[in-house]
This record gives sequence, C-alpha cells and structure tokens, in this order.
Amino acid sequence: MLVPALLVLLFCLRGHAGLSPHFLQQPKDLMVLLGDEARLPCALGTYSGVVQWTKDGLALGGERDLPGWSRYWISGDAARGQHDLHIRPVELEDQASYECQATQAGLRSRPAQLHVLVPPEAPQVLGSPSVSLVAGVPANLTCRSRGDARPTPELLWFRDEVQLDGATSYQTLLKKGTIESVESILSFTPSSHDDGATLVCRARSQALPAGKDTAITLSLQYSPVVTLSAEPQTVQEGEKVTFLCQARAQPPVTGYRWAKGGSPVPGARGPMLEVVADTSFLTAPVSCEVSNAVGSANCSTALDVQFGPILQAKPEPMSVDQGEEASFSCAWHGNPLPRVTWTRHGGAQVLGYGPTLRLPSVGPEDAGDYVCRAETGPSGLGGGAAEVRLTVNAPPVVTALHSSTAFLRGPARLQCLVFASPAPEAVVWSWDEGFLEKGSRGRFLVETFPAPEGRIGQGPGLISVLHISGTQESDFSRGFNCSARNRLGEGDTWISLGRREVLPTIRVVAGVASLATSLIIVITGVALCCWCQGKALPPSSHPHPLFLASASFSKQKNQVHIPGSSHGSSLRGPEEEETGSSENQGSIMHMDSSDLVLDEEGALETKDPTNGYYKVQGVSVSLSIGKTPGDGLFLPPSSPLGPLGTPPFYDFNSHLGMPRPCKLSRAQAGYLTTPHSRAFTSYIKPTSFGPPDRAPRTPPFPYASFPTPSHCRLQTHV
Repeated sequence: MLVPALLVLLFCLRGHAGLSPHFLQQPKDLMVLLGDEARLPCALGTYSGVVQWTKDGLALGGERDLPGWSRYWISGDAARGQHDLHIRPVELEDQASYECQATQAGLRSRPAQLHVLVPPEAPQVLGSPSVSLVAGVPANLTCRSRGDARPTPELLWFRDEVQLDGATSYQTLLKKGTIESVESILSFTPSSHDDGATLVCRARSQALPAGKDTAITLSLQYSPVVTLSAEPQTVQEGEKVTFLCQARAQPPVTGYRWAKGGSPVPGARGPMLEVVADTSFLTAPVSCEVSNAVGSANCSTALDVQFGPILQAKPEPMSVDQGEEASFSCAWHGNPLPRVTWTRHGGAQVLGYGPTLRLPSVGPEDAGDYVCRAETGPSGLGGGAAEVRLTVNAPPVVTALHSSTAFLRGPARLQCLVFASPAPEAVVWSWDEGFLEKGSRGRFLVETFPAPEGRIGQGPGLISVLHISGTQESDFSRGFNCSARNRLGEGDTWISLGRREVLPTIRVVAGVASLATSLIIVITGVALCCWCQGKALPPSSHPHPLFLASASFSKQKNQVHIPGSSHGSSLRGPEEEETGSSENQGSIMHMDSSDLVLDEEGALETKDPTNGYYKVQGVSVSLSIGKTPGDGLFLPPSSPLGPLGTPPFYDFNSHLGMPRPCKLSRAQAGYLTTPHSRAFTSYIKPTSFGPPDRAPRTPPFPYASFPTPSHCRLQTHV
C-alpha cells in the first residue's frame, strides 16, 4: 500500500512543477453609466511577474496605483494572481478597449470593451404643456431629445400608459457623425373625446430603461356633441312629451334649431321642446341641431306613440257563385299592432285571424255580412271593426208572403216573395189552364215590384202579385205556382186560395146596426119626455122669471127687480140678506147678464144661445144646486109625470151622459134642485102672466136665485 501512494505523490509533484502561467479570469465587455465605477477583472495562475493594463493599446503602467491615471487603480491579491482594473468615476473618455497583460510570460487577455452610457434628458414636445387642436382636423405632435445621450435614445408616445402607434422618428446628425438630436412626430386626427387628454413622450435607452417622460395636455376645439332624449319615450296619442337637447362643445354653444321630419319647428328655441304626441311622430322624428364657432351637429329621435287601430284598407264586398271560393282582406294600423279577427255579423265565433279571410266552396248559408275586427291590445287603446257583405249567387228562393182568402165571385190577391242573386230573369205565375209572366190575361193580372227590404247576401227581393177578378169555385180547389229563374237555376212555391164565408159578416153588421138603433130610440124618448113636461105648464106658471110684466133689470148688479112683492125675505146669499132692506123692494132674481137683453121697446128678452140656428121652442129646464127652497127653480106643484104630492124623480144620467151626483128632483114648495147650473132648451117671450099655483106656506112671489158661474152648466137643446 505504501508504494502506490508514493508513486501518486511523485506524479503530482512532477505535474505541478511542469505548469505554465495562464489566465484564470479575463476581462469582458462592460457598460457603465457615466459617473459610476467600472471594474475589469483579471486573474493569472502560476505567474508571479509584472502585470499591466492597456487602454486602446496604451500601457497604463505596472504599479498597482497607476500613477498618472488618477481615476484608475489595480486591486486584488497579487500573490494569488488577482489584478482587477478599477475606474471611478467613469467618464466619456474612458470608453475604450482594455487588455490585461503578463509581460514576463508574454500573456495578453482578450480585449474588453468598456461602454460609457449617458442617460437621455427629458424630451421636449413642441407646444407643451398644452396643445390646442381642432377636432376632426389632422394634427402632428413633435417630441425632440437633445444632448450626448449614449446610446441614442428611443422616443415613444403613450396615452394612459398605452403606447400609441403612428409615430415617426427622425435623427439629426452632426458633421462629425455624431447624433445631435432625435425627433419623433405623432400624426393623428383628434376627436372631441380627446379634449383634456394627456399624452406622454418618453425618451428611453439602455442607459435609462425606464426612460424620461414629458407630458402634454390636449385642448380641443370641436363642434357640439349632441344627445337628444324624450320624456316619456313611450307615450299614448294626445299626451305631452318633453324633448331635452344636451350638447357638449368647445367653444360654447351659440344656438339651437329644432325640426320635425326635416321641417323646422316654428318658435322652438333653446335646449327644450314640448309637444303633444300624435301618430306622425312615428315616421317624422324630431331633431335638434346645435351650433358653435367651430361648426354644428344634430341628433334625432323618434317617439314610440301608442294609438288605437286605424283602418287602412277596407274590405271590398264580393259576389261569387255557389261553390266558389270567397276571400276578403282588410288592413289595420296601430301601435302596438292590433290582432285582427273575422266573425259573422251578430255572431261570436271567430272564423279566422289576420288580414285575410278565405271561405272555400261557399253556399247560400254563407251569404251575409262579415266583420273584420281589430281587437284591443295590451295598451287598452280601443278597437275597431269593418263590415263587408258576401253575396252568394244561387237559384232563386221563392216563398209565399201569407195565406190569401177571398169571397166567391169577389177579387183575390196572391203574393210571393222572390230573393235571387243574380236578379231573376222572370217571375211566372202558372195554374191549370195557363201561366202569366206579366200583364193581364182574362181574369188574371200580374204585378211585380221591389220588396221593401232585401235578404242579406241574397240580393234584392221582388214581390210578385197575382190579381184575380171574379173568383170561381175552381180557384179555391186548385193551387197557383209562383216560379222564378236566373242563370243558376229555378225556384218556385205553391200558393192556395182560401174561401171566406159571407154569413158571419152579415151577422156582425146587423148586430152593430141594432145596437145603434136602440141607442137612438132611447135618446129620442128622453128628449120627448122633457119637451112634453114643458108643454103642460100654463103660461102664468112658466118657470122663467120673466113672467113679471113690470120687472126691471140692473146690469150693474146682474139683478131683476120685481115690483109689487110684499114678501120681505130674499133668497139671496147670506151676505145679501144682511144688507137687504125689509121694505117693499120686490123680489130680486140674480141672473147672468149674458142671458138677458132688452128689446127695442125696453122689455126684457131672453138671449138665444144658438143665435137663431135652432128655431125650437120648448120647455125651459133650469138646473141649480141648493138645499133651501130659495135655491131652486119654481115649478107648479102638479106634474104630468107623477101623482100629485109625490115628488117626481127624473134620471137622465144614462141618456145624457151626466155624472151620478147630478140629478133632477122635485123639491119642497115646487122647487127643483140639482147640482148643475141653469140650462135653457128654448126661450119664449110670454104675452101674459098668471098667478102660479102655490103650495101651502109658499111666498106669493118666489124668485129663483142663480148660483155663481163657478158651478157646472148643462145646456140641452131639443
């Protein structure tokens, strides 16, 4: 074991003794900022001789402190072969190629390039710190970097830390080939949104990777930027809407201009406009134009005006043949769009939806009116409807108007009603022995005229009448046919003639005549009875108060004075009895002045109420109301209508139409009382007067007092 170890040690000693000087570490290229310290390393092995540094081939010296180079020195442990070159502070002249040399061993390191870096100064932007531009006009911004910056700086543009593209860089060289300055031009077209924006020009190089910045602020002049709003945006027709026009401009706004559908709105000024919404705002938007010194801009908006359905296209009536297809169309406009439905007139069943209704293979039952209805939408703005008529062309429909009856050998008339579309070419009546379309033939005559009302969807109606003069037995046993035809076919109906009997009619007429005759007889009998009673009275006992020959009449008080009466009592009213005298004043009879006149000799004469139209003289019946003898009309105590001493009762109510409370009665002392006022059937001027027949305890000269005209009055003329 000892022998191998010795051999190894010997080998190592021989290898160590045979090594030559060599570089353990050589300098490398180095970049140093101006003013900083530069260190170039150099280490040698198995060398203990002189070591020196060269600068661009010029030896700096072999001493460690390098006399003559105040900023240069060599550091490190020489025994260990360390010979590092230090330069502090580094200046621009220190930028060179450096070598580490072992002069005694003839060794030279590889050259190491020392680069002195000079940081760039802050760039300059033309027009900074605020640049005024016009929006929409292309502009150039110039950034310039001057000085001895090494390496040449790079100029970049930033906005909000985002690099901008479109910059172009230029370099200005001196005659010596060095760079005097660097410029960067940013070309762009600013907008109104760039107003107040900050742009940064940054000079960046290896000497200063972070770079140095110069910021500028953009001040833009721009035409107005307009925003137009409406409140409310969705509105119902007829409501008010306010438009607000807001503008951002530099310099400030100088004017506003409003328009609707391209036409100026008269009198509209300022940023606000108030209008009443209608349907035109859907297709004619409102615009606002704002101006300033730079220019003008406008903005427009349309309203969402909600309104009820408006009929734009009305459905057209149709006339189609039976079995063909019918189609109707109608168009409604509304906001929101209405839902369109189709129904029959008067019906609720929906036949279709949408603007078109198709009816395949129509029949007569499909004829009539159809309704195109726009239903109310969610807005609840009402609806609308349009009607259209479908006429179905089909063979005529013939019906009998009503059953007809006639007397034998009398006139008769049969009628049929015809509906047809198209109109019938002919309406023909036929029977056993012939037919007739129009005009007359023997006992038959045909007339045709339009019906007052047509049947919906089946065209206008016709009424055809068959007149028969002098009916015969055969007319009641056979039928009459009414038929009509058009290009689509024929229709007919049978009508029979009923017979009317004469006997029931004669009975009715006879009954009516009998009743009328009985009524006339009753009325005549009553009148004759009244006339006979008046005839039986003697002239001296005539009930009329004019029996006093020397009576005087006072027109002022409507009184008749009867001289010679010794009776001191009066049958006047209570008021007159209080004021009346008990002396010989005669009897006073109250009468209506219109019933008495004076003749030419001054005598009283009754006034004929008929003015001579009826020249009838008869009994005078005076009806009055009263409970005392003074309120009645004087009558003889005897009467031909009843036994003496029995007050007769005359009831004319059933014949004269008088109410039940009104009656004729014989009162005490020969006075007739009744709830009616007086009535005169005729007037007779008496020639002589006799004393009346008085009942016991009857005044010698009674008089009749007539009530006031407020009582009812009955006049009977016979």
